[in-house]
Amino acid sequence: MGFECQQCGECCSHMGLVHKIRETRGDYKFLVYNVYTGEETEVEVDPDKQALFEDRKILQELQEACPFFRRNPNDQKAYCTVHLTWPDICREFKCWRLLILDHRGERAGRIIYQRSLLCEDETLRKLWDECIDEIKEQDDAAWDEKVILRLSQAGYTIRR
Repeated sequence: MGFECQQCGECCSHMGLVHKIRETRGDYKFLVYNVYTGEETEVEVDPDKQALFEDRKILQELQEACPFFRRNPNDQKAYCTVHLTWPDICREFKCWRLLILDHRGERAGRIIYQRSLLCEDETLRKLWDECIDEIKEQDDAAWDEKVILRLSQAGYTIRR
């Protein structure tokens, strides 16, 4: 299975450090500036998310959040209010290389970047330290397969 966003909002919680609104163009249109690349992108708030966009409370709580990030008060899921026109950096971003689910199907951890584990699951951390961290495979695809096999044998489900 391919990458599937879990709508947790972690990725957007600090993207305000990257994306700055350079210009408000009216009718929910904005020019966004990427402070790292200098790239400018015109974005427009999705028609079905305009009411959500108007609620700016999340930006008081998460001061580094992307200016277009919102959390739906009904389901607490995170939403990009400019999803249909979002910048390329957002379109290409994936917050995990391998997503690790426990026996209940809930996120136990994720492997990000090259080969770093993020998790709060003590059993997964111990397994990683004892069995996974020692895998010395140069080829990323082969490393992924070995990790998936070991984690699957331990009862975890892995999504790519």
